[in-house]
Amino acid sequence: MQEIGHHINGATVAGKSGRTSEVFNPATGEVQARVSLATVDEMNEAVEIAAKAQPAWAATNPQRRARVLMKFVDLLNRDMDKLAECLSREHGKTLPDAAGDVVRGLEVVEYCIGAPQLLKGEYTDSAGPGIDMYSMRQALGVTAGITPFNFPAMIPMWMFAPAIACGNAFILKPSERDPSVPMMLAALLEEAGLPKGILQVVNGDKEAVDAILDNETIQSIGFVGSTPIAEYIYSRGCANGKRVQCFGGAKNHMIIMPDADMDQAADALVGAGYGAAGERCMAISVAVPVGDDTADRLIEKLAPRVEKLKVGPYTSGTDVDYGPVITSQAAQKIADLVETGVSQGAKLVVDGRDFGLQGYENGFFVGAHLFDNVTKDMDIYKQEIFGPVLSTVRAQSYEEALSLAMDHEYGNGTAIFTRDGDTARDFANRINIGMVGINVPIPVPLAYHTFGGWKKSAFGDLNQHGPDAFKFYTRTKTVTSRWPSGIKEGGEFSIPIME
Repeated sequence: MQEIGHHINGATVAGKSGRTSEVFNPATGEVQARVSLATVDEMNEAVEIAAKAQPAWAATNPQRRARVLMKFVDLLNRDMDKLAECLSREHGKTLPDAAGDVVRGLEVVEYCIGAPQLLKGEYTDSAGPGIDMYSMRQALGVTAGITPFNFPAMIPMWMFAPAIACGNAFILKPSERDPSVPMMLAALLEEAGLPKGILQVVNGDKEAVDAILDNETIQSIGFVGSTPIAEYIYSRGCANGKRVQCFGGAKNHMIIMPDADMDQAADALVGAGYGAAGERCMAISVAVPVGDDTADRLIEKLAPRVEKLKVGPYTSGTDVDYGPVITSQAAQKIADLVETGVSQGAKLVVDGRDFGLQGYENGFFVGAHLFDNVTKDMDIYKQEIFGPVLSTVRAQSYEEALSLAMDHEYGNGTAIFTRDGDTARDFANRINIGMVGINVPIPVPLAYHTFGGWKKSAFGDLNQHGPDAFKFYTRTKTVTSRWPSGIKEGGEFSIPIME
């Protein structure tokens, strides 16, 4: 049985707590490893090491720090297949999807190579008589991130790449469900030239999380996960005087107007709704066709596409659309919500409840489900399912469709499919949601823009990656400078006297 410890001070070390958590292979249902769960003392020890290493790293000029990230990008490309295979083995997502997970993180690293430009301050000459004024962006010190199971490569890199580029040390507490890839990333960064102690991976559960929240040395915390935990971390972290950004749950709507290309819309919904078994915070889980005729045409296109989805283990290579969900508990929660949808009156157009995969009977596989005639009072509409379940809510007008997305408590992402520019423009302007797609089903911004939701999908005033990350991981210092007249006035031949 593989034992996974922590990455501390440049080395993989065993845990000291005696407490572990099981790491499953979701495709087989077998326990493939045990990961150590850190104590408060272990977390504090890692922070102390980081605090000692960080000043020298911050004093390293941004260009040299960027060179480490450049080398890191090379190593990520070198080990792409190895990283993807490890990610798939612990998470369950397909190999192409796993590689995409790594690449989306890699792209943020590439953006952070521009740190010398992004960290430049501002300068005002002669702000007053003989007075100049300038600003500096300086590192916070020790920072930390708490990341989810569904993107074990991408989201850690979204956090630690800009934090490190800014001159900080970083403590990563990844999900205990798939901890191996974060450990590999830390080792690769040190192979790229990152000094020991600047990036450390401390595995753990709530005890480790609380240790981060309460440690006085840690200056900032990033989190991605469910909304209840996001609220908890944000409130406790802020109460302890830290800057905190937390990203929570989602219920992403895609509105389909009558003029939309139905084949295009159906293809988009299948990919965005069922990719990664629906375990994406930016998955489309609610389709909102406008008008019954639009809904009928959409369901007619959707149903055969959903029925043809291939579900299987990552070992099937590219011949599979999505894999298992992360745990048996997750699979059971999805099954319970599906039953709730049926009992509350939704029409189950595609029924995946009896799905089974020969040879993988113990795996955490969930069949694809498609609901029609879902209403906003149903549990399958109100709750984040985080599984391969697409709910169709029929709207009779554009305004009704708009209000569904606007009235929901989550505001992570949304999309509209239409050929009408005026409708699209109105939608983008009015919607109270952080990321908007126009004929794009999963509107995740690229690395040089920022990622972030609204409402109960996000807590904190700055988004992830892009320019916001360099604001979050630095403090601005403004200097006002005046120099008295000095040697340029020439020699003085009289005895200085007090006047």
